[in-house]
Amino acid sequence: MKKYDAIYGRQSVDRVDSISIESQIEYCQYEIRGGAYKVFQDKGYSGKNTDRPQFQAMMEAIRRGEISRVVVYKLDRISRSILDFATMMAEFQEYGVEFVSCTEKFDTSTPMGRAMLNICIVFAQLERETIQMRVMDAYLSRSRKGFYMGGRIPYGYKLEPYLIDGKRTSHYVIDPAEADVVKLIFSMYAEPQTSYGDIVRYLIEYGIENARTKDGGWDRCRIADMVKNPIYVKADLDVYRFYKDQGTVLHNSPEDYIGTNGCYLYSDKNSGRKSVHLEGQHVVLAPHEGIVPSHIWLKARLKCLNNKQVARPLKASNTWLAGKIKCGKCGYALTIRKCKLKTRTIRYFICSRRMQTNRCEGVGGIEADAFENLVLSEMIEHLKQFETLSSPHTLQENPKIHDINVKIEQITEEIDKLLDKVANADGVLMDYINKRITELDAQANVYRQQLSELSPLENQEKCNVAELRDYMQHWDELSYDDKRAVVDQLIVTIKATENSCEITWKI
Repeated sequence: MKKYDAIYGRQSVDRVDSISIESQIEYCQYEIRGGAYKVFQDKGYSGKNTDRPQFQAMMEAIRRGEISRVVVYKLDRISRSILDFATMMAEFQEYGVEFVSCTEKFDTSTPMGRAMLNICIVFAQLERETIQMRVMDAYLSRSRKGFYMGGRIPYGYKLEPYLIDGKRTSHYVIDPAEADVVKLIFSMYAEPQTSYGDIVRYLIEYGIENARTKDGGWDRCRIADMVKNPIYVKADLDVYRFYKDQGTVLHNSPEDYIGTNGCYLYSDKNSGRKSVHLEGQHVVLAPHEGIVPSHIWLKARLKCLNNKQVARPLKASNTWLAGKIKCGKCGYALTIRKCKLKTRTIRYFICSRRMQTNRCEGVGGIEADAFENLVLSEMIEHLKQFETLSSPHTLQENPKIHDINVKIEQITEEIDKLLDKVANADGVLMDYINKRITELDAQANVYRQQLSELSPLENQEKCNVAELRDYMQHWDELSYDDKRAVVDQLIVTIKATENSCEITWKI
């Protein structure tokens, strides 16, 4: 069988600064100088692997013994992976095939030539990985500034041109007709007994079509995706706290959450599905206006987290007082621990500062079940003084309340950052941390006192007594997330020791 040369060309994308496949072939034809050859070319394929149809066809021809040389314009046209290139060269040697690069002269029959070839492929792979990193960094940078990053336009919105920092992008604008349907879906799903299927049947029964689908129909998956999407929420401090509790990375300050804008939720490369795992995801305030009030959106979103098919956050798995209960001596958070006995497991609260540094003489152990029952009875008793409260969001929030809540949240953030440094702190740093946390906690207490002195109706805006009482009557049937939602409506903070319990109420 008479052998021939193989010309191989590859181009991932058409760009002004990249050499075309046609030009690559012309260079290679000059190298062959009139000999017999066959062209193999892959257009639109990356060099990061060998999953390319024409490359595989060339390798099959090599295995059949048809090819004597493989000629390429440049080394990185055939491979950008060290492992793939080494495997390819081993196969070339097995079948007696020479390798020629038109712009990089290599003699693969000598050890020095093979060494130089391997060095070049290392730099080719480095270039590819550097390009990937630049693209990823640019994507993350733009997304965290609120730029529109493409994808399907959510139901309820239209897309219009927009400027951010003088750069052209796009943003969502509310479609009034579709926005009414979005509000209906969220308000229905916020009800405890309503399922995705119930909403789909309701929409079909009343002839509410989805113009985004070919048949105008709805399905459970589409409804579920909408309910989990923060694009729709009018993000306020409650939404900020929700994502913070879930371990989400927040790229805007608490004062930016003023109850108007929606949010973008982004995931890192190696993080899990956005709808399931919120820890490690990234939340950015979007430039568009939200559709759904935060209290309704949060009810629906918390209901999603309670679904058995959705992973629950670890923080809320041990106590429904997480994030509320503090040491009555030093102000540090109380953490929960478990102790296994022969017949049962005991949960108890302990001061995180005492546990980590033994510098607090406060809480050494509070039996969790008894303390939770005490707080529940205090909540029930506290609600008895109110005959009726305003229904959610019937009043406009007092700007002073929002400002004070922002300041408390900022103090909480600073305390959390200081606590993160405790593990590696020396004596000098620990003294500073203790002093600063004491100052911050005292400042936070002043703000909490200011909240308690405001008009009762101002503080009761987001509460509904009948609903809260109903929850408490079925307390044992509620999930941790529902219990925490009730606590969050009633309580600002709890300071506890073995002998005392001081509750700061929101209402």
